[in-house]
Amino acid sequence: MTALFRLLRDADLSTRNTFAVAARTPWLLEVNDPAALAEALDLEQVRGLPLLMLGGGSNLLFAGDAPGVTVAVRAPEVSIIEDRGDRAIVRAGAGVDWHRLVTWSLDRGLCGLENLALIPGSTGAAPIQNIGAYGVEVGEHIVAVDAWDRHARQPVRLDRAACAFGYRDSAFKRDPGRWIVTAVELDLAKRAAPRLDYAGIGEELARMGVAAPGARDVAEAVIRIRRRKLPDPAVVGNAGSFFKNPIVPAAQAQALLDAHPRLPAFAGDGEATRKLSAAWLIDACGWKGAREGDAGVSAAHALVLVNHGHATGLQLLDLARRIAASVHARFGVALEPEPRIVGADW
Repeated sequence: MTALFRLLRDADLSTRNTFAVAARTPWLLEVNDPAALAEALDLEQVRGLPLLMLGGGSNLLFAGDAPGVTVAVRAPEVSIIEDRGDRAIVRAGAGVDWHRLVTWSLDRGLCGLENLALIPGSTGAAPIQNIGAYGVEVGEHIVAVDAWDRHARQPVRLDRAACAFGYRDSAFKRDPGRWIVTAVELDLAKRAAPRLDYAGIGEELARMGVAAPGARDVAEAVIRIRRRKLPDPAVVGNAGSFFKNPIVPAAQAQALLDAHPRLPAFAGDGEATRKLSAAWLIDACGWKGAREGDAGVSAAHALVLVNHGHATGLQLLDLARRIAASVHARFGVALEPEPRIVGADW
C-alpha cells in the first residue's frame, strides 16, 4: 500500500453523504493521485467488484449499504492551463469542492459559473449530474472530462459531445460504474455576460441595489437566494433539490396551465415540450413542510427532502415515492429523482 491511495474495510459512510443517513461500504478506496487508479483498482480485495463513485455525497441517497467498492478520488488541484485572450481554460481535479472552484474562478476574473455558486459537492460529480441552477448548466462550459474507463481499463478523455449532456443527465450517469471522473476542463470568459432571465435573480439584485451586475454580483445574489431557500446540509441533512422539473408534451402542459394558470412553465428540450415546476406541483399537493418522524420536506422549499436527525434512507425514499405518487394522481405528471438512489430502485 502506498500513500497514493488508501483502502479501508467496512467503512462508515454516514459522514460522507449530505443526507447524513447511516450507510456502510465493504471497501472504501480513497485515491489521492488519479495516476494510481490502475494499481488501486487491481488490488486483490477490490478487483471485479461493483464500483460506486463518491464525491461530496451531495447527490445520492443511501437507501441501503453500498455494494462492492466505494471510490473517492481526492485530486484537489485547480489551475488555468490555457489563456485564449478573452477566455481561459481551467482544469480542476475531481476532488475540488465545487463552490471553491466557482469562487476561485471569480477571484481570477473568470465568468460563467456564477449562477452555479453554492451548489454542494465535488467538481468530479458535476459532469455526472450535469449540475445546473438559475438557467445555467455546467455542461455549457465543459470542454472535456478526463476519466478512468473501467471497461477499457485505461484513462480516457471525453469531449463535450461525448459527454452527451442532457437535463441533469450525461453519459456518465447513464452508465454508472464505468467511469471514474478524475478531472474537468472548463471554458470560462473574462468578460461577464450575466444570465439574469431566471426568476428571482433580477429581484435579488434589485434588493442588493445593483443596477449593472457583474459576475461576482450574480454569484452573491445566487448565494443569498440559496441560503434563504435551501437548508444548510451541515445543519439539516439534505441533498438539495430531490426531484427534477418534469418535461412534458406541450399539449399536456397547456391543458395543465388552462386548469392551473399559476403553474410555472418554461421552455422544454424542444418546441414540442415544456418544463414544469416540480416545486409548485409538490406544494399544491400539500407536502411543503410535511414531516413524518425525522423524514420530511423543507418548509422553505418543496423540492428539498430533509433528514431532521435520524431518518433512514429508506424512510426518505418512501416519503419521496408517496410525494411522486400524489403528484401523478392529481396532475398526471411523473416526477423523477435527481439524486442517485443506492440500495433500492425508484
